[in-house]
Formats: sequence, C-alpha cells, structure tokens
Amino acid sequence: MLETVIQQTRQAAEELLTLSKLHAGNIVVIGCSSSEICGGRIGTASSPEIGEAVFETLQSVFAPQGIYIAAQCCEHLNRAIITEREAVPAAPIVNVVPQPKAGGSFATAAYRHFKDPVALESIRADAGLDIGGTLIGMHLKPVAVPLKLTVRRIGEAVLIGARTRPKFIGGVRAVYDGNLL
Repeated sequence: MLETVIQQTRQAAEELLTLSKLHAGNIVVIGCSSSEICGGRIGTASSPEIGEAVFETLQSVFAPQGIYIAAQCCEHLNRAIITEREAVPAAPIVNVVPQPKAGGSFATAAYRHFKDPVALESIRADAGLDIGGTLIGMHLKPVAVPLKLTVRRIGEAVLIGARTRPKFIGGVRAVYDGNLL
C-alpha cells in the first residue's frame, strides 16, 4: 500500500504544480488525514509512516521548484499551519508542536523535516491539496478554484486540488494565459 500512496501523492503534486502554474516562493497548503488514507475515519487511526511518506514525497516535488509546503494540523490544534520560517518571515508565530494524535501525522512529519519550522494560526496559500476531507479552504487565498486532478484518491482518501486566482474588481473580465478567468 505504501508504494501506491507514494505514487499517487507524486502524481497529484505534479499535476497541481502544472495546473496551478506555481513558481518559486509560492505556498501550497496540504491537509492530510493519514487515517483516511488507510481507510479509517478522519482522526481515528493516525499513521506516522503514512504521514512521513506523504510529506517526503510532496517535499521532493515542491522543494526543488522553490515552493513551500504549509502543513495543516488537525482540528485539535484549530487547523494551525506548520511551515518554514523563511516562507513567512513577518507572520505572527504561535506556540505549538504537532504530534500524531494532536496535530496529525502529516503535520508532525513536516515539523520534523523542515529546517526551521514555525506554527501559524493561519496562512493564505496559492494552491492546495486536501487529502481526506480536511477542509483546507480557510488557508487558501481568495478566490479558490477547484482543480480536477486525474488522481482522485490517495490510498482510500478522497483528493481535492485547488488553485487561487486574483479577485475580479469592477465589471471587466480578465484573460490569463489565454484563459477566461
């Protein structure tokens, strides 16, 4: 199962990268329920092994592009965010360290692997992956646009991708890269 999860995660990340037109300095919020990936109900069967595998796979896709991961914690930590300090140099930091059953296995893996991890109450990310119904919308910039990825699940968890776009101001519709926004 672990190899399948890694393969699905890599494909989803690569598709998000392409469809969102992400570039260096952008932030991708990831909500990840390892319980859902394993076929359980969110918050009931946290798996540090799955959290590590998903984090390491996503980091291997995004980090070489200069894109930062913002790992969303679970509801026990009010969906706080774990990210690299250099991604958010002026952001107000909160004092929390995620654990597998209080924050989630994915956020715990992120905290362990980041060079200089910080916790934030919120963030406004450029794109995101919701793995298992973790509700990442609160951490996306307005206006969020759902993405239809070819990967529909990671393990047993439903997968939803999103990108953001600038708000329309006034009555003029904009064209971006040849596409009506």
